[in-house]
Amino acid sequence: MEKVFVAQKVAKKLFATEAAVDSALSEAAELMSVMLAARKDVNTSLVFADDCQVKLMEAMKALSEARTAMVGVHNELNEAKLRLGVRIKMEVEKPAISRVEAEQVTMRNAG
Repeated sequence: MEKVFVAQKVAKKLFATEAAVDSALSEAAELMSVMLAARKDVNTSLVFADDCQVKLMEAMKALSEARTAMVGVHNELNEAKLRLGVRIKMEVEKPAISRVEAEQVTMRNAG
């Protein structure tokens, strides 16, 4: 198989993995927001389910570290591509955001 096609196959999986990590981090952040609002909605003290919040923050930290690691993977694979002599820019279609994510995107005036 030609190097270019192999590189494209790897790039496609790389972009999908990067999107998955970003999506997981985004979902975790939304979960934190919902958990905080739920605590307030049921009128409980700040200490209620604090251990859950701490665990979620640990998970978010791990996801953030995973994201940083994926950036490193991306850079290393780019170097490997060049060492293999693949000099073209990968024309791999990056994963599109889902319909749900697109509906959640909002614009606001910053001025």
